[in-house]
Amino acid sequence: MTDPAFRLVKPTLKTPFHIDYLWWERQQRELRVYLHSHLCDEHRAKFEAVEDAGEVDWVDADTAEVQRVDGVQHALRIHCSLQPSYLEAHTSLVDAVFRVFLANGNTPLTPFELAERIGRPGQETTVLRTLSGARVYKGLRPIPEGAH
Repeated sequence: MTDPAFRLVKPTLKTPFHIDYLWWERQQRELRVYLHSHLCDEHRAKFEAVEDAGEVDWVDADTAEVQRVDGVQHALRIHCSLQPSYLEAHTSLVDAVFRVFLANGNTPLTPFELAERIGRPGQETTVLRTLSGARVYKGLRPIPEGAH
């Protein structure tokens, strides 16, 4: 089933994308298992069982707002994403883009910004083509018009 709000979006190089977590629910996919695969070795061992992470308090550095966040996502954001092996040349485009969004708290980014952050400048059109095709990869979707 296609969400009508997303069908109307004709993404361009200036269209912001993000991880649509509702897509994971609608598709009945195991987000936590996929998140676990992006952990560094240290945290993969710490959270050996996917459900071990629980929730933690996270303080937004810009707003000082305290939020309850998933422990795996917290570990990815504050530790794993800072490791040199987090984004390597052999990381698939979809995984690299997903990891960027995990690291930045799912702040929307355009294909230009994504190509730069994943270390593939000049591949903006490849990023756009991959993320805006008929198939949705790992919930990576454009932000609906007017929602940002």
